[in-house]
Amino acid sequence: MSASSKLPPLDPADPLGIDDLLDAEDLAIRDTVRSWAADRVLPHIADWYEKGELPGIRELARELGGLGALGMSLEGYGCAGATAVQYGLACLELEAADSGIRSLVSVQGSLAMYAIHRFGGEEQKRTWLPRMATGEVIGCFGLTEPDHGSDPGSMRTYAKRDGGDWVLNGRKMWITNGSVAGVAVVWAQTDDGIRGFVVPTDVPGFSAPEIKHKWSLRASVTSELVLDDVRLPADAVLPEVVGLKGPLSCLSHARYGIVWGAMGAARSSFESAVAYARTREQFGRPIGGFQLTQAKLADMAVELHKGILLAHHLGRRMDAGRLRPEQVSFGKLNNVREAIDICRTARTILGANGISLEYPVMRHATNLESVLTYEGTVEMHQLVLGKALTGLDAFR
Repeated sequence: MSASSKLPPLDPADPLGIDDLLDAEDLAIRDTVRSWAADRVLPHIADWYEKGELPGIRELARELGGLGALGMSLEGYGCAGATAVQYGLACLELEAADSGIRSLVSVQGSLAMYAIHRFGGEEQKRTWLPRMATGEVIGCFGLTEPDHGSDPGSMRTYAKRDGGDWVLNGRKMWITNGSVAGVAVVWAQTDDGIRGFVVPTDVPGFSAPEIKHKWSLRASVTSELVLDDVRLPADAVLPEVVGLKGPLSCLSHARYGIVWGAMGAARSSFESAVAYARTREQFGRPIGGFQLTQAKLADMAVELHKGILLAHHLGRRMDAGRLRPEQVSFGKLNNVREAIDICRTARTILGANGISLEYPVMRHATNLESVLTYEGTVEMHQLVLGKALTGLDAFR
């Protein structure tokens, strides 16, 4: 008997056997998040998306806090202290439900909480992180401006000293969680360089009007931040960083979660296409029995599981303290781009049904159009890799 005859049959859901890389705790975390999303998100997400709302976001945040999903990979202050791989698995399962849910978690933990945890003072950490970890307080991250997206170094938001205080003026745009946040981490120019500020959202001069008329990330709260002579005490500034390396390191941490999350959206669309191909009949038999459909499914499976394997590899490197920002760019560039292609191909298999919210495919595809752009466009990540490969800076 050959060795191959003793092997278990190929698992269509895990053809590369990637689950063998996970331990019992990894699997338990993944299954817990998957179960929560199936119970709390999937029955409602089509309606939320169609209406362009995320009702009960504060309750959802508290539930996610109860799961340990907020600030999941951070240590102390009530955070779960999970591994990077475990956080990635959670992102994959959340985005398999909807990109808006993963964005809620990513902005809370990988941007707002991460900034305070890494660059904040002890009092800032004790004041905010425990309540953010439970979901009692929702956070947002103000970097992008109306006229300065990929070039944050040209931001116009400015913080000036006035006696012992800081006074902030400016605007931020496309801010996830902004209208429901209790605290905002806002980056601003100062006379000493770019600094981060911890801004309670109930201070005078701060407002966060919600952005409407979106055709992507509709089940997500997206806002503008307006700072009109916002006065903050001296200790509102994040003390441990000056310059763009502060916000950019936060973005790198969040982009890592996107590497995993995009594969969740792709998996959901792929699974929908497989199920449809097995049951939809044309010319007297299921369309999954036709060569062209099987070719599409095979190509989708290859890119999906290559992307998951890439995410695992980057997660192991992060856990070992060896993950470089350029490698995160590699992962986001590949996985989001391939995820969109998987969704589009799945749409062709579903035919006209592919545009219906009865199926997740078009919702994932339109969401990923935002994910492709935010936290670094395709072009920015190409240039990051180009510079790493050639040693030549083509950004300017």
